[in-house]
Amino acid sequence: MNTRAILMGAVATCAIATAAQAQVQEDPTQLEEVIVTAQLRAQDPIEVPFALTAYNGEFLDGLGVQDFEELSAFVPGLVVQNQSPNNPGFVIRGITSDSTGAADEPRVSIYQDGVSISRAPGAYVELFDIERVEVAKGPQSTLYGRGALIGAVNVIQNKADIDGYEGEVRIGLGNFDYRLGEIMLNAPITDSLAIRLAGRVKYREGYVDNLAGGAAYNGVDTQAYRALLAFEPNDRFRVDVIGNYQTDQPSGVSFRSIAYNPQDPLTGAVLGGREPGDGAALTPRTSIDGGRDLGIDREVWGVTGLARYDLSDSLTLSSTTAYRTFETSEAFDPDGISLPLLFGIGNSDGEQWSQEFRLNWDNGGPLSGFVGVGYFREDNVSDAPIEIDERVALAQLAGLLDGVPGVALPNALPLPVLTSAPVIDPILASFGIPSALRPGIRSNLKASHIETSVTETELDSFDIFGDLTWKPTDQWEFAAGVRYTRDEKTTAFSSSVLNGRSVLGGLLGLQQVQAQIAALVAQGTPAALAQAAQLSAFANGLVVQLATPGAANAPASATFPLFGLTFQPTAGNGGVSTRDLEDDGFTWRLTGRYAINPDASLYATYARGRRPAVLAAGVPTTPFGAPVFNEVEEETVDSYEAGFKTVLADGALRLDGAVFFYDYQNFQTTIQVGTQFITTNAGEAESYGFETQAVWSATDNLDLYGTYGYNHSRFQAGIFDGNRFRLSPDHKFSLGALWALPVEGGRFEVQPTYTWQSEVFFDNDNDRTDLQTNNFVPDTAVDERQDDYGLLNVRVRYVSDAGWSVEGFMDNVLDEEFLKDAGNTGDGLGLPTFIAGEPQTFGINFTASY
Repeated sequence: MNTRAILMGAVATCAIATAAQAQVQEDPTQLEEVIVTAQLRAQDPIEVPFALTAYNGEFLDGLGVQDFEELSAFVPGLVVQNQSPNNPGFVIRGITSDSTGAADEPRVSIYQDGVSISRAPGAYVELFDIERVEVAKGPQSTLYGRGALIGAVNVIQNKADIDGYEGEVRIGLGNFDYRLGEIMLNAPITDSLAIRLAGRVKYREGYVDNLAGGAAYNGVDTQAYRALLAFEPNDRFRVDVIGNYQTDQPSGVSFRSIAYNPQDPLTGAVLGGREPGDGAALTPRTSIDGGRDLGIDREVWGVTGLARYDLSDSLTLSSTTAYRTFETSEAFDPDGISLPLLFGIGNSDGEQWSQEFRLNWDNGGPLSGFVGVGYFREDNVSDAPIEIDERVALAQLAGLLDGVPGVALPNALPLPVLTSAPVIDPILASFGIPSALRPGIRSNLKASHIETSVTETELDSFDIFGDLTWKPTDQWEFAAGVRYTRDEKTTAFSSSVLNGRSVLGGLLGLQQVQAQIAALVAQGTPAALAQAAQLSAFANGLVVQLATPGAANAPASATFPLFGLTFQPTAGNGGVSTRDLEDDGFTWRLTGRYAINPDASLYATYARGRRPAVLAAGVPTTPFGAPVFNEVEEETVDSYEAGFKTVLADGALRLDGAVFFYDYQNFQTTIQVGTQFITTNAGEAESYGFETQAVWSATDNLDLYGTYGYNHSRFQAGIFDGNRFRLSPDHKFSLGALWALPVEGGRFEVQPTYTWQSEVFFDNDNDRTDLQTNNFVPDTAVDERQDDYGLLNVRVRYVSDAGWSVEGFMDNVLDEEFLKDAGNTGDGLGLPTFIAGEPQTFGINFTASY
């Protein structure tokens, strides 16, 4: 356990509390009240009997928070990894939800105004013109639905206001050609109708240089727009219609190798260094889909209707109706080297409809609660075409990218050398290929072999839920909730080669046949020897056909199968197989709260969380074979949490704390098989920890805030026994201050923040070499982790009483070097890739509002 981290985080929040109590008599400054709806009704956060972090939009705006990754730095127990807007990872108390496959299920629910946007390719949205963000920790399936196994993030957007006009404009400029434009306009149309429009346009050049020419990697190019309409004819009835649209077209992600220098692929000339933040020279283009450049093309839009009708003073009917769709495509270089070994495209399309009705009642008596029903329909398609240069792949499989067997040198051989007879023919000889046939096979090895797999899913989900709260006294409160969910799923899978068979795949198939022959000969029985003779005849014929001109496009037959390379084609080269799965289950919660006084409470809660069963599809093991469907059991977690919430110092200090323990059964995790990621059951796991957060308005001109989280998450069984959960730091804390200096006509503000986290691993295998022996090429280096690091950010602004402000900001002031991700698809090829985090950035913002 990192004692320094515990002291730095926990003592800091305690110090804020102690100082606040000491100052209560001399300065009764109070915090702004925040009302939350985490329990589907308006409450003070003190009344919510589970760990909750809630920030209003003004506070987040002051911090410069524009997205989920920046938000997570200030929420204990939350980590968000923005590898790209197409593939974010959301982590609550050690549990990661980032799978992009169509058949995968989220663990962490992401919501916009109560509507799930949890599927990873469509989940990452810009945070602008928002009322508040609520992060609920612990199993929240009873309140939020099927995807909230371990928590939920709910973004509540500002609604159209019928009471008056409002507007705001913001312009920002910074290094890396940073440009920001924001606009918001609210206007009443009639006494009962109003419209609100908001938008953000953001651009930033990448921070990893493209040494091959072209746009720098890891850039930002985002446009997000929102239109809202409110209709409120009286105090009892209101309807809000919300339309959101976002498009992202950033430059490619810098999946780069740190084992090989960036080079000119044709000459081998070294172009730069091997650190993750150094310039890269990745393959810039693929011939997949007629030609694609490195980069991301993502479009997300949706429409939500919210209706509330007060049937009486104690009974309210609410309706949430939503339609949402996303289309994402990311072209990337998974191997991280300058040679055209492997190029991939990840495509995900999703469409969803949802409807929920909820009836709340509260007559001011000892009983209150709600009941509801919901329907969720989702159609998803994901496909992952890849392009492989078989000649370079052969060299990598033989460990000869650098030309020296058994030695890892930082420079790969240039492409003309790797494709030459002196390099390829000795490798072919190791396959037992006769010398006369080697030139033919060498000529047939494809510079571009393309294959793909497609997964389509349909989901119909039905929910019935209810929650009852009983207050026997003014101080005691007990609640119980339950949700029943039934899922009807259909998964369809196909795989195919798109430009003929893989000649290299044929060689690997030959290698397997040779191993079978050797095993049969070793048995020595007449039957085994006869079978060995038959296989030998097949192998000899296969070698001849692989060496025949045009081998890639020769008709498929029993003696010459249509080989794939990283996976095999389904029947008929793309035949679709389907499987159905019906799954249902209950989740529940029990809570107790004791109000010491109106400003302090203690609580305890037990909850059962559930991640629905997954119908995972895998590729065939032989050409034209059947895909492998694997039903992965539902994952469950039993959660135990106890905590306190209090407001002290005459309303100037808010302090929360919680301890928790999670017990997981049938923990669903993702493992890499070749270039595919498959969901499997890792068995048992557990997590426990402590979180605290404090906000103190020390004076009229000084606010202090801090958070700390300790989270011990480990596997308890299976191949990952003892490993840490991926993307899960044991310790994480943040500290910040807002100091204001009033002057004539306005005020100056200084807002420094410091965030820190301990070591993390990027995969559940914790980069253990014994768990990577089944890769195409085993990864023997132990380097896929990020040591502890901290980031210092500073914002200085002048706020005019006339309604405008100008701000200077600097993020990562100390220019700390850190990793966002490591391993990735290239790990299965023995070429793990690394993505560097953002360096120091700075700029100015000008804001005007009325």
